[in-house]
Amino acid sequence: MTEPIRRLMEGGRLLPWSSLEGKPCYLLASDGTGYVSRMADRVEAEQLDVAAELIEEARIVLREQSWTPGEIQLLASDLTASLTNVRRVAVSRGARLPAPAYDSPDRATPERDETRPV
Repeated sequence: MTEPIRRLMEGGRLLPWSSLEGKPCYLLASDGTGYVSRMADRVEAEQLDVAAELIEEARIVLREQSWTPGEIQLLASDLTASLTNVRRVAVSRGARLPAPAYDSPDRATPERDETRPV
């Protein structure tokens, strides 16, 4: 088990920033109302907003088909950084969800639509 997964399983929250050494930062056992939790929520929201803006910018650039190699390289770099942030947000939020009622995704049973006759 990797260190980040172990920390998350112990009730820690993966924060949306890294240490100066590039290591993940965690907030241990919090009810989500403290200063650091609220700051992390704001940073995550900003990261998701930046990702949405970059997606729109990428669509425009690709649609116009008049880019320079430097523009594509900058866009790819920005998208990579943003995707890294969004993945961290997803891991952090996913770790705080309750465990599923089944053991593995393969054992999940599809939900039945109760409105349709069987």
